Amino acid sequence: MKDTSQETLHPSVAKLGGYLRPRAKDADARTLFEVGGRDADIFYRQRWNHDRVVRSTHGVNCTGSCAWRVYVRDGVITWEHQDVDYPTTGPDLPEYEPRGCPRGAAFSWYTYSPTRVRYPYIRGVLLDMYRESKKRLGDPVLAWRDIVEDPEKAKAYKSARGKGGLIRASWDEAMEIATAAHVYTTKQYGPDRLAGFSVIPAMSMISYGAGSRFYELMGGTMLSFYDWYAYLPMASPQVFGDQTDVPESGDWFNAGYLIMWGSNIPQTRTPDAHFMTEARYRGQKVVAVSPDYADNTKFADEWLRVAPGTDGALAMAMGHVILKEFHVERKEPFFLDYMKKFTDASFLVELKEKDGKHVPGKFVNASLFQDGAPLAGAAALLGDSSVPESEHAQFRTLVWDKNRGIVDPGGTLADHFGEEGVGKWNLEMRGVDPIISIEEVPDTVARAPKVEGVEVMLPRFDLPPSDEQESIGAGVLSRGVPAVKLGDTYVTTVYDLLLAQYGVEREGLPGTWPGDYDDASTVGTPAWQSQFTSVPPAAAIRIGREFAQNALDSKGRSMIVMGAGTNHYYHSDEIYRTFLALTTMCGTQGVNGGGWAHYVGQEKVRPITGWAQFAFGLDWVRPPRQMISAGFWYLLTDQWRYDGTDVRKLLSPLAEGQWDGRTTADTLVESMKRGWMPSYPTFSKSTLLLAQEAREKGVDPGDLVVSQLESGELSFACEDPDNPANFPRVLTSWRTNLLGSSAKGAEFFYRHMIGSDSAATTQEIPEDKRPESMVWREAAATGKVDLMLTLDFRNTSTTLYSDVVLPAATWYEKDDLSTTDMHPFIHAFDAAIDPPWEAKTDFQIFQDLSARVSKMSEKWLGKQEDVVPTPLNHDTPDEYANPMGIVPDIEEVGLIPGKTMPKLTTVERDYTTLVDRYNTIGPLPDKVGLITKGIVFDPTPEIKFLGELSGTAPNGRPLIDDAEKAADMVMYLSGATNGRLATSGFETLEKRTGTELADLSSGSEDRRIAIADLHAKGAQSVITTPEWTGSEHGGRRYNAFVQNIERGRPFHTLTGRQHYYLDHDWMRDMGESMPIYKPPLDLKMLNGGLNPGHVVDDDGSTKVAVRYLTPHHKWAIHSQYFDNLHMLTLGRGGQTVWMSPQDAEAIGVEDNDWIEAWNRNGVVVARAIVSHRMPKGTVFMYHAQERTMGTPLSETSGKRGGVHNSLTRIMIKPSHLIGGYAQHSYAFNYVGPTGNQRDEVTYIRKRSQEVTY
Repeated sequence: MKDTSQETLHPSVAKLGGYLRPRAKDADARTLFEVGGRDADIFYRQRWNHDRVVRSTHGVNCTGSCAWRVYVRDGVITWEHQDVDYPTTGPDLPEYEPRGCPRGAAFSWYTYSPTRVRYPYIRGVLLDMYRESKKRLGDPVLAWRDIVEDPEKAKAYKSARGKGGLIRASWDEAMEIATAAHVYTTKQYGPDRLAGFSVIPAMSMISYGAGSRFYELMGGTMLSFYDWYAYLPMASPQVFGDQTDVPESGDWFNAGYLIMWGSNIPQTRTPDAHFMTEARYRGQKVVAVSPDYADNTKFADEWLRVAPGTDGALAMAMGHVILKEFHVERKEPFFLDYMKKFTDASFLVELKEKDGKHVPGKFVNASLFQDGAPLAGAAALLGDSSVPESEHAQFRTLVWDKNRGIVDPGGTLADHFGEEGVGKWNLEMRGVDPIISIEEVPDTVARAPKVEGVEVMLPRFDLPPSDEQESIGAGVLSRGVPAVKLGDTYVTTVYDLLLAQYGVEREGLPGTWPGDYDDASTVGTPAWQSQFTSVPPAAAIRIGREFAQNALDSKGRSMIVMGAGTNHYYHSDEIYRTFLALTTMCGTQGVNGGGWAHYVGQEKVRPITGWAQFAFGLDWVRPPRQMISAGFWYLLTDQWRYDGTDVRKLLSPLAEGQWDGRTTADTLVESMKRGWMPSYPTFSKSTLLLAQEAREKGVDPGDLVVSQLESGELSFACEDPDNPANFPRVLTSWRTNLLGSSAKGAEFFYRHMIGSDSAATTQEIPEDKRPESMVWREAAATGKVDLMLTLDFRNTSTTLYSDVVLPAATWYEKDDLSTTDMHPFIHAFDAAIDPPWEAKTDFQIFQDLSARVSKMSEKWLGKQEDVVPTPLNHDTPDEYANPMGIVPDIEEVGLIPGKTMPKLTTVERDYTTLVDRYNTIGPLPDKVGLITKGIVFDPTPEIKFLGELSGTAPNGRPLIDDAEKAADMVMYLSGATNGRLATSGFETLEKRTGTELADLSSGSEDRRIAIADLHAKGAQSVITTPEWTGSEHGGRRYNAFVQNIERGRPFHTLTGRQHYYLDHDWMRDMGESMPIYKPPLDLKMLNGGLNPGHVVDDDGSTKVAVRYLTPHHKWAIHSQYFDNLHMLTLGRGGQTVWMSPQDAEAIGVEDNDWIEAWNRNGVVVARAIVSHRMPKGTVFMYHAQERTMGTPLSETSGKRGGVHNSLTRIMIKPSHLIGGYAQHSYAFNYVGPTGNQRDEVTYIRKRSQEVTY
């Protein structure tokens, strides 16, 4: 091409330039000369001018916790860059720098973006009706009632949701409607019909707490998030009695062997990935296990390409190798000693006779040796004859000592609470040397009974499914264990059962065993797993050996990093338990550089104690209302009406309970009624009304509730979720995007919760498959929620479906706190600018709402009493409710609050002083203390100091009337940020354990972190505290369970150790007593349809059935970042589905073609990304891409294509619902049904390439 840059410039043009800008010029007028000053580059220099510099961080669940320096000029952010002043990791590790990722760099787009919510908005149809009703009736509450109780008016505005029509309104009018809705709902239906939903408090804990504090003081319900996101690994409390305490990212560097299993570190943990890559240069071997060639795979030394959802089979095969070679053949002392002291391997288990053979039964406990009990005849074998009559004997599990016979090793749940356990609850095992296998009994006491080989039956779930099976894919294994007979009962150890479960044969035992590693005919071998996983047997053998040998050589420094890739399945708990079995059998837990490392979101609110007081209003009212989200949404969105899953199809063939005719929905209802899981709304009457009735009748409210339940006058709301009296009525979302990110079964949300259009195609279940414990109303309810209130700084799917949208501040516009599970430091947000336009901080909005409710309550609510039902809680004596994990027969024992039904507590609610309570620290912390993990902290000095620091209200209580004061409350009342509290907490714990712990926080007693310190100095290291199980003491990298392993602090489980065996009735009936391989749900057998990989011609087009997975996005985090131009450009823009070349070819699809994906739940329209990274039969649709842009109409439904969750739905797993027994007891975001979504199968076809919007 000819260069015309000079020739085409006419001389007159050059002269004109000189005329417009008079300067010295050269002869041809093509060059101007500036003499003196630097005005020529003034724009560029002013570009970097600023009058304020602020430290801050980002809060978007990315776990990066990156420090940012924000530059402001005239109240406008001009530029920003990453800061580098993190606390040091010490001389032997890489520092936290370098950090950052493209998403964080792109954040600045949002502050002034076109998607910014700048003003309050109200749905126009609703606003018109409200104005008319208020004008006519003269009262906001009466106006709200006039609308929501009129079916035609309610339908008019609810059916308009999601169809535009939001109009700009004033703050006063928007807040007045929100206030009236809250007051009317509380008055008419009760406070538990109010629900607040926000997520991941660690990423901006004051903003989360601002809303949750309001709802808890109202008596409303806060919905969980960790289980709902399917982040919550149920295996964690099952095994550890703790939820997601994990190593910081810096501890990856200490590992000698690192397996990335379902965790794509460079993509989802970008700022910390360098620790993994750098460790390879010091000899660490890195193994990646994933179905696709993921971003982390290229950093691995070895890649195991595993079929989706079959990871448990691979882990079992690796365990088979380790147990056979390192435990049975080599008897490595390091492994066996660890197992005996820190796991339940040595504990005794009954064998129960069944069909002429035996099955594993219950843990042997001290009460079984009482007079008249099953093992009374063997009491002579006890090392201490007083044990049967000891306190909490039913929870005093026993071992066989080499010198004394059957003994209490100490540290069990029996000693966690009560007088006898003081000073004894520890893992020291002083004077106790337990055997690990019953085959060692002859070498112990002289009176030892004879050891016999006993055949035991164990369940399996890996068989080809068939219509003849009652339980899908289930069968029975026959294996043998050494056992001794105590009276009429055979007894063995958990370790013996574990070896049988993994197929590790020992001489002389009956049963069917593998011939060798190449025997694929029976469960456990490397050849067996290869049938399901596609991983070569030799690879499973090699990786298993290497993992164990490295742990042996390094004393435990083998680590498994795990995450959503394996945690989002229905049976994720079983997958994880097979992983955790590897870490415990190799002695890696509680060791720096070893153990599990589970990462799925920005978890771990490190200042947990003070934050809980603030966020849940525990300083004023206890207990709070906290709800399992998956159960809440399952009932609210009527997904139970489309489910009908027969529990028998999920059970062990050895199950003994009565399950006939029961669906998974029935198990949810039973769990809620038993008080295992929370249930809000709880009853068919307002809990305020119940308290009023009791007061009028002069009876105890709890007695009234029980009598009315027994008479049938009162019922549980979960039994009849389509009764309008039982609807949740107000739903507020903030800091989250429910409908664009986490709403599993999105189309059912639209239909039943919202009352708008839906593309769900499935039919309601027929009469013979309906839940037997629930009322079936022929007409399903739609539009259940009266007010959808959303606070956000950007427009999302959720705002577009909301009735009232309030403009919220974003990160650089507020003061807040941030911590992560990946870093042992705490960050602050610092308000660099005031919220622009009419935006306000979450704290300001809920504070204003509190004030308005207080004012409006003077007429409508006043002061009342509220009956608060709560589940049986973890880390309390509630764990003793169901001895031996036996499900009590309520018909036989009756309704007993706190035993066979929820606990009932009556509290005072003074709605007229709501804002006063919101703005001050209540009297309960210094009156009854702070409680975390069963440890009581006395914060009296801190409360006094906070009053002096922040000022006091007329009621004499310290003020927390702004976000900075609230942040100081959180930090001053937490051991992680207050050394005095940490030390006093350890001292309290020492009294229970009888071991030394307080030195872990020594030297920090006078250290107290305040938000002013964080603003001035940046991120600050936290303090070792009993609120968590690890240690940062002395500058070491944080790893979980260090206190347990090094200091003998018990795990919060039945035995006080890490568990392989779980003996609750439901766990045994589900076949999940021990780690086991359960494949992904066979939806073909459950619901009909095709299995992944099938290609069929259907109505003239070809479709392929595929496993549908929704991993985390490379260019987005929970729908955020996805919608800005930077990330859309990097991520190809719009919604996409990744698929393999084989699947694409089968249906005639090429890269970037439009496709439609559909199943029983809904329809998605997206572009195909055809890539060799994907395995045949599996597709990825990255999580939370949102359909707010570039999503055309669907040919299948005629409606706009859905979001990723349009193809998912909620599936309830019964074993996630257990409560009231040891570690199987409820705590918020600790246990509960998960929002799993990776078992879904969907169909994909090529659609017309001409699309319309």
